[in-house]
Amino acid sequence: MKRTLILALLAPALLCAAGSQQLFNGKDMTGWHFVGPGSFTVEDGLLTTHGGMGLLVYDKQPFGNAVIKVVYKVTGEHDNSGVYIRLPESAPDPWYGVHNGYEVQIDGGQDDWHCTGAIYSLSKAEARPQKSKGEWNVMEIELRGQTTIVRVNGVKVNEFRGDQPVPPRHKWYEPVRGPRPDSGYIGLQNHDESSHVFFKEVSVRPLP
Repeated sequence: MKRTLILALLAPALLCAAGSQQLFNGKDMTGWHFVGPGSFTVEDGLLTTHGGMGLLVYDKQPFGNAVIKVVYKVTGEHDNSGVYIRLPESAPDPWYGVHNGYEVQIDGGQDDWHCTGAIYSLSKAEARPQKSKGEWNVMEIELRGQTTIVRVNGVKVNEFRGDQPVPPRHKWYEPVRGPRPDSGYIGLQNHDESSHVFFKEVSVRPLP
């Protein structure tokens, strides 16, 4: 009886874990390809950014309605990286993600339009729950059709629809405005020599 009760309590968590697809195996970058300057390496089971600006893309399949979970930590408030979503194809160059997908920013030191949880220069973050350097953060990016919801450490920081009004584009490096697909590839950004961001999990859980 006791064992049955324990299994019943554990079942939802086990089903949730079983429904997630791990994209990073903790050993190497199988399933991923890199474009641009700088690099990603695997050190002590962690994906680590070096230099930039480059882009690491998971090119085995696109993802539609799903929750993308990224567990990361930074080494300083101004460490810069990001998670790219809704890429129409596996990126041929590092700027492809900027102008053809959306970048969910990782950067604790920028303004609300360019900080962690912002859809870079398109939709500002409404909260700043990123933890201090050296502590692990959990970012969850929920994709439902044209809606993107971003949560950081359990706090909802952004909800964006692809057809909502956005600020005008002022800088050449800001994303070209326009619609993105419901389903697309995902990637991770390495930004500059002084930024070292570590990732220990990248997974996707499909949604109904």
